[in-house]
Amino acid sequence: MAKYSTGSSSGGGGTSCELCGAESDSLRQETVAGAELEVCPSCASHGDRQRTSDRRTDDRGSRDEPSRKKKAAQNVAKATPIWDGDSEHWEKEGTNYDDDPLPYLVTDYGDRLEEARQEAGLTREELADELGAPETDLLAIEQGRATQAGVGGGLIDVLEERLDVELAE
Repeated sequence: MAKYSTGSSSGGGGTSCELCGAESDSLRQETVAGAELEVCPSCASHGDRQRTSDRRTDDRGSRDEPSRKKKAAQNVAKATPIWDGDSEHWEKEGTNYDDDPLPYLVTDYGDRLEEARQEAGLTREELADELGAPETDLLAIEQGRATQAGVGGGLIDVLEERLDVELAE
């Protein structure tokens, strides 16, 4: 899949989808993750407008945006332990980066995870909430950036078990 292609060199009017690379006579402008792209009808569902219109409303009829922000803040709070002012245990034990090493991952681990998550009928946010993991870590894994994002091997293990998918060699 050709992600981040440049399309035509003339600055628009190309015949290839800038998201998947497919040839199409029906390209349209969509904002995908903040970037303006010319996409085919199949990829249009990845557009930010489409995702916004797909969001459910709560009982009062308003968008779920405040609850999303609240959940994101809760996830950050979970991932960021509160320091109690006692550094004695760190000084005695030190920091052990071998506790949760990232295993060797299969070549297409990101695509495998995304496909397995979608087959399970879960959004990235739903899976992150279920596992108590930062959504940004799941995004990094799906984008093939697990090492750069510092994702731990424990999350890989949990994802493999929950989605019945092989991510590590």
